[in-house]
Amino acid sequence: MDQPQIGEEQLGEEQPQEMSFVDHLEELRWHLIRALASILVFATIAFLAKSFVFHDIILAPSRTDFLSYRVMCDIGNYIGSDVLCVTEMGFTIQSRQMSGQFTMHLLVSVLLGLACAFPYAFWEIWRFVKPGLYPQEQKNSQGAVFFVSILFVMGLLFGYYVVSPISINFLAGYQVDPTIINEFDLSSYISTLTTLCLACAFMFEMPVIVFFLTKAGLITAETMKLYRRHAFVIILVVGAIITPPDVISQLLISMPLMLLYEVSINISKSIRKRDLKNLNENNTI
Repeated sequence: MDQPQIGEEQLGEEQPQEMSFVDHLEELRWHLIRALASILVFATIAFLAKSFVFHDIILAPSRTDFLSYRVMCDIGNYIGSDVLCVTEMGFTIQSRQMSGQFTMHLLVSVLLGLACAFPYAFWEIWRFVKPGLYPQEQKNSQGAVFFVSILFVMGLLFGYYVVSPISINFLAGYQVDPTIINEFDLSSYISTLTTLCLACAFMFEMPVIVFFLTKAGLITAETMKLYRRHAFVIILVVGAIITPPDVISQLLISMPLMLLYEVSINISKSIRKRDLKNLNENNTI
């Protein structure tokens, strides 16, 4: 007589845990609201700190006293060559539209807000996604927010301090004819800078992407090794396009990307070994 009552109690305890489709949408809405609010907070701070943001961050790579240029010159002096020293920037930045500076002020503030809030925003989205994963999938994805955030920040810094100054210096000094003067619009400069930085930030997510693709069985270390030469050729070509025509600058761009590719291969290989080991242990049991 008591057993049916116990079953009813258990069912009664499980029912509140079930969420309808509308409940899931409501939960997702609040996660998105908090993520967007964090972006808005950082964007507002960036908007109010106009002088610091533009003079010390955005426009810094357009001046010869930028940290990266000084380090490059020190490296050049160490190897006995001044080819890496940037003594002048062969361009000027102008704003040719009435609302140009205000529009760029808003755009830069939003982009900085997005970059600064990315770890928290990603954590909010992850909090919504994680409960829908199987226990084994949750175990495999431990530390996802940490590693995604770290790699994103590393990519941004690499894009800002390495790729952007080298590319800007090369593009600014490139001429098809000496009679043509380089006078760039503010929007063009900011577009180049932000595109390079964000591209590097997402490229640095390669190890995380490879991790999940390997867990899903869509890629293996053997496949990546097979196409390693193709990947390196693509990296070298991209490095040659966005850097000055010297070997050192090209290596500064290409070597970290090649290293990321090799790290991704090792990650895929270790995951495959661990999965096979777990499978053999389960079969033995």
